[in-house]
Amino acid sequence: MPAQEAAPLPTLLLLLPFFTALVILLGHKSLKGASVILSVASATICFVVSVMMLHSKDSAPLLLPFIEIGKFKIAIDALIDQQSRGMMFIVTSIGLLVHIFSLGYMKEDAGRVRFFGALSLFMFSMTGIVLAGNLFMMFIFWELVGLSSYLLIGHWFEKASAAEASKKAFLTNRIGDFGFMIGILMLFMANHGDVSFTGLKESFASGPLHHAAANQVNFMIAAALCIFMGAVGKSAQFPLHVWLPDAMEGPTPVSALIHAATMVAAGVFMLVRCSFVIEASPIAAETIAYIGGFTALMAALMATQQNDIKRVLAYSTLSQLGYMVMAVGLLAMHVSGSHHEAGPGHPAMFHLYTHAFFKAMLFLGSGAVIYACHHEQDMWKMGGLMKHMPVTFVTFALGTASLMGVPFITSGFWSKEAILGLAFEVKGGSPLFWVGVLTATLTAFYMTRLVVVAFLGRPRTDSAHHAVEAPIVMVLPLIILAGLTAISAVPGITTLLEAMKPAHAQEHLTVMVASIAALLIGSMGALFIYKGKDKDPLNIKLFANKFYFDEFYAVLVKVFQDTVAWLVTGLERIFVDGLVARLPAYLVARVGSAARILQGGHLQGYTFLLGLGVLLVIYVVVFVLPVVGH
Repeated sequence: MPAQEAAPLPTLLLLLPFFTALVILLGHKSLKGASVILSVASATICFVVSVMMLHSKDSAPLLLPFIEIGKFKIAIDALIDQQSRGMMFIVTSIGLLVHIFSLGYMKEDAGRVRFFGALSLFMFSMTGIVLAGNLFMMFIFWELVGLSSYLLIGHWFEKASAAEASKKAFLTNRIGDFGFMIGILMLFMANHGDVSFTGLKESFASGPLHHAAANQVNFMIAAALCIFMGAVGKSAQFPLHVWLPDAMEGPTPVSALIHAATMVAAGVFMLVRCSFVIEASPIAAETIAYIGGFTALMAALMATQQNDIKRVLAYSTLSQLGYMVMAVGLLAMHVSGSHHEAGPGHPAMFHLYTHAFFKAMLFLGSGAVIYACHHEQDMWKMGGLMKHMPVTFVTFALGTASLMGVPFITSGFWSKEAILGLAFEVKGGSPLFWVGVLTATLTAFYMTRLVVVAFLGRPRTDSAHHAVEAPIVMVLPLIILAGLTAISAVPGITTLLEAMKPAHAQEHLTVMVASIAALLIGSMGALFIYKGKDKDPLNIKLFANKFYFDEFYAVLVKVFQDTVAWLVTGLERIFVDGLVARLPAYLVARVGSAARILQGGHLQGYTFLLGLGVLLVIYVVVFVLPVVGH
């Protein structure tokens, strides 16, 4: 498709949610209820446009010129390819369902209009990241996603915990974004100002960056790891993972939007976009793979001891994101070792797509449960919800089966197998294969635990006993997501997922046996431990307290930041404020005060001083100058 023909749809997709957010946030007092309708209508149109683009040809249209000074050019341009089309479908479809779900969930909320305005701003930010044809444009919208997520997480800012969570998310992401910016500037300098994805890819193939990769190994390692820092923040990888569980303080639809396939998936999307940078540095690729694997295992261990239904799903998202990041590093190691280019199908993106549907369904399902239980989130205060909420239970069970990777009949099984198979194939990747298997075992364990405690057995509280099915406006998105989850598991039906399935993914008997064994051990173990229990028989404080990372960071901040601030404040008060500023002022003031005595306004005093001066001059002339002359 020629660029001029492709431009209208991407431009509409980018600008419609922006103007919608602008109108709502500036004119919400006049529009009132119409703002909500406007936001939902915008999300609907964006979804329709993304569906229309699914079968368009690859193109790189210029959307808006931005800065052009000589050879220095920064433009708002799009890159329409298989990856962006698929990601856009995920973002807009889940975004629309979250909008619809929010109509019921936020019905009585006083800040409902503000919430939908922030949703539209978030949609604008995400479409910008997905469409971005260069790293500068991606970084601009990267920061806008941080801003909009800050507004959404802190929607109930009257609660201290929500306000703190939003600030924590914002500041933690800034750390990763700073590294991302440095990586972009390094590529900008090395590639003579061209940071478009097309230009960078060509440069790595045969250009300045190709020579840099061959001759400046440390430079490429630093550039790749700085780019990766952006994903560490957005996709909540170790050690910047601490913000994601606290983001549960936002409304549940926000959790579904942020933790399913949008904000946290942006980091994985960016890494796949920049895969040629990672492939140029095997050391960086291996580092990324091991950080992803460590995050996956660590988050799964934490999830086994969480009691908040949303926090279990949040740590599950952390774990699955670790899987995706591990796949990015593993494929880069695979490509670097075999000296060939990765195919269009990427195991990280394949798992991102399958994970998006069922994780959004699980978060929205948890929202329906919380709504039915009068905003109770402790799963030990639930129980027996299968009878009271049958539709929610069926959809939640389907999402759980996909997340655990029930063989052959769930999409999550195939995408997980692709990653484990890659870990099994890559030389030196065998430790990560067993990390992946152990993570899969823990996933089956904590998700079975969640279903058994929350949905089976008897109700443990009055709110659970009197729970009823959520309104149709909240149940409908669950049913649609359940349908998408089920269909995506059937080969040949969902062409989008088929296109994303890695071409190199092969079935290995060892991988298959290990995966099925992990599922059985994890799920049966949880069923045996938790069936019929009214409280948790396990009490592993290390996991329940999230390996004490928050406490460690609090001490780190107190020791380094607060101590340095105290020292700087002391030095500033003593030297800068004291010796440099206040001391000269004090001396001048004292001299002035002393000199004022001489200006008393009395004639006799002036006559006395004049006589004293004359005598002093005579003394100097008669007695001092002759001595000096000799």
